[in-house]
Amino acid sequence: MKNIEIIATGKYLPTTKLDNTYLANQLNITEDFIYKRTGIQTRHYSKDEDIEQLAIKCIGNLIEKNSQIKPQNIDMIIVATTSTNMLMPGISYKIQEHFNIENCMCLDVLAGCAGFVNALDIAQCYLETDKAKMPLVVGVDLLSKCIDQKDVSTSILLSDGAGAVILQKAKEENRLYSSNITSHGQNGKILTYSANEKLQMDGKEVYKYAVTETVKNVKELLKKSQINIDDIKYIIPHQSNLKIMKSIANKLKIDSKKVYTNIENVGNTFCASIPIALGHLVLLLLILYCIFVPLFSGFFLLFLLLVLLSFLHFFVV
Repeated sequence: MKNIEIIATGKYLPTTKLDNTYLANQLNITEDFIYKRTGIQTRHYSKDEDIEQLAIKCIGNLIEKNSQIKPQNIDMIIVATTSTNMLMPGISYKIQEHFNIENCMCLDVLAGCAGFVNALDIAQCYLETDKAKMPLVVGVDLLSKCIDQKDVSTSILLSDGAGAVILQKAKEENRLYSSNITSHGQNGKILTYSANEKLQMDGKEVYKYAVTETVKNVKELLKKSQINIDDIKYIIPHQSNLKIMKSIANKLKIDSKKVYTNIENVGNTFCASIPIALGHLVLLLLILYCIFVPLFSGFFLLFLLLVLLSFLHFFVV
């Protein structure tokens, strides 16, 4: 367990919205079918912005709302994404260029829905070994360009957006960070995406895997961290769909209100999902303990983090 804290968050959602009425007409299905299957009412689609612009606008929002954050103090940029077509230079380098950040390490991470929390853990390792002092971790995806708009299984779920956090070593000893990581590559075929094909998903298998393995890994993480689930203020899961998140709460035998969701008005934004949810939540209250839960990725990385967040002196709503 490490003394690491998140000191600032930022988020950005494109302004174009697709509601269930529009999709029901396009796909010849009912609005009720869409909502019961996903728990989503509205998705955000980018019209003219590319994936780099989503990330840059998100970071711009973070800096604007957190005056103590100076771009020149950022010494590491890690970007988690699934949907970029720009392999070189990566999005992290584009961010560095835009904000004129010098003496900074840049890294892009490709790990599906688990990418953001994977990137968070990498940043923690650099903080712990004093190789970085103020990492910026970004999750961004432009999923509207990755799906077949006639495919019901993906088009009713996915959305565009970006979220980001700034980390630093905690100044107080009671800042807790712990992670539990497992990978199940044999299940990778149930959720796939490549440059030559649209995103493909076996929804039933994803549901079974996500619920079963997430519950098991949450329990293992709590045991490892010597913390009772009653001490957890919120579980912030990957916003996959509402049925999965409710099932996780039910199997953990906790109040469903402890599993924070914003999927109804945001949709599933893959790598941006957890930081966007966190950004929404910190506008509401000061968080004590919370768990981040990315449910799955193309190679099925189960990655659970227990983080004590410090926002009291940094957020002005």
